[in-house]
Amino acid sequence: MLLKEYLKIFLLLACVQCISIACETTDTSQQTKAAANSAQKIINRSILAHGTALFEKAKITFEFRDKTYTLDREKAAFTYARSFEDSLGWTEDVLTNSAIFTRSIKGIPTEVALETAAKYSRSINSVLYFFQVPYVLNDPAAQKIDEGIITLNGQNYHQIQITFSPKDGGKDFKDEFLYWIHTQTFEIDYFAYNYDTDGGGVRFREAINKRNLQGLLLQDYINYEPISKDTPLKELPQLYDQGSLRELSRILNSNIEIIPKY
Repeated sequence: MLLKEYLKIFLLLACVQCISIACETTDTSQQTKAAANSAQKIINRSILAHGTALFEKAKITFEFRDKTYTLDREKAAFTYARSFEDSLGWTEDVLTNSAIFTRSIKGIPTEVALETAAKYSRSINSVLYFFQVPYVLNDPAAQKIDEGIITLNGQNYHQIQITFSPKDGGKDFKDEFLYWIHTQTFEIDYFAYNYDTDGGGVRFREAINKRNLQGLLLQDYINYEPISKDTPLKELPQLYDQGSLRELSRILNSNIEIIPKY
């Protein structure tokens, strides 16, 4: 009898534990889903505030660091391009859907080694990706979580974490981003990210020179870095407020032209 009673108690405790774990897992899953849904709503409002839906209706060109960049996208496909003059002559690089790279020099197609093409592709993609924020935050691979409201530079911001799924996330899918979206204007005034390529690092960007062109909110950035490249992204707002970040560069886009498609 004692053995039977012991087994009953053991099975009862095991069932209670399983139910407890299942409930905890369900609660966590529901909280994650709620945070993802909240983040999506905030991102959608930010896209409206920035007017970046215009990217689907116009071809856009601008100059950045002595090169001319072109953005031409539809809902299902997009083309990034840059052109510049160097010792070889007029060069044009074209990147289609972030996957197919081609180069022409003086109008003649030129073969490029795979490693070099990958390097050029990353460079082009980086410039055009950041130019399109927050529009690109609705890319299929982007996974969004609302981490609540924080105070940064005396203002309240939604803190949105963006990570990427391996599928459709590209080679840099392990990169992590934090975006700080103003709770009143829904504009992105700050964002930060970490990356593994080229030795890895952490960056924090502050939006400057805000201006509106045909409904599109344009802004440049001051690019900062912390002392340690292992600094967690969530510590950057406090370090910024303390003046502990080092300015690396300024992201300044000029001669922006918006050409409606229809």
